[in-house]
Amino acid sequence: MPAAPAITHLVAGLWLLNVLIDTGGQLAFKAAAGDPHAGDGLARWKHMAARPWLWLGVGCYAIEFLVWIAFLSLIPLSEGVLLGSINIVAIMVAGRFLFGEKLTRLRVAGIVLVTLGVAIVGLGG
Repeated sequence: MPAAPAITHLVAGLWLLNVLIDTGGQLAFKAAAGDPHAGDGLARWKHMAARPWLWLGVGCYAIEFLVWIAFLSLIPLSEGVLLGSINIVAIMVAGRFLFGEKLTRLRVAGIVLVTLGVAIVGLGG
């Protein structure tokens, strides 16, 4: 039975790494897409493609893919997907602080409910 705590620490580490990388990728994409000087249409896409934020986001997603596969190899899919939903909370909170996005009462209620659900899944095993 000594192997179980090591797997638990590994699972928790992969889960946290996934949250951080996914959040970083989403924030990088927002930074690339949110430039008011980007123009419209094809010019906007060219402008975004020239910005390092876009490529940072793509790199985060490539790394996140590998972390996610490792994470899912250690726990059931049903638990992994539910635990992964905390990414939504992290992205919403980070978007509030970095981009000044609104957190309405309903969004805050959603954040609380998602967080409680993840906590229940995480603690319930």
